[in-house]
Amino acid sequence: MSYQNYVIAAYTVFVVVLLWDLIAPRIQIRQQLRAAKLRATREAARTTPSELTR
Repeated sequence: MSYQNYVIAAYTVFVVVLLWDLIAPRIQIRQQLRAAKLRATREAARTTPSELTR
């Protein structure tokens, strides 16, 4: 009886989980940065007066 297939599957799952732990936070950080930039752009557009004032 050989456990080779079991060991290969276990290591494959382990590598996939490690890669997900590496990639998922980067995706979330990128989304949060994009949202912050868009929010800052909207804020800057809102505070810029569109008509002349004295």
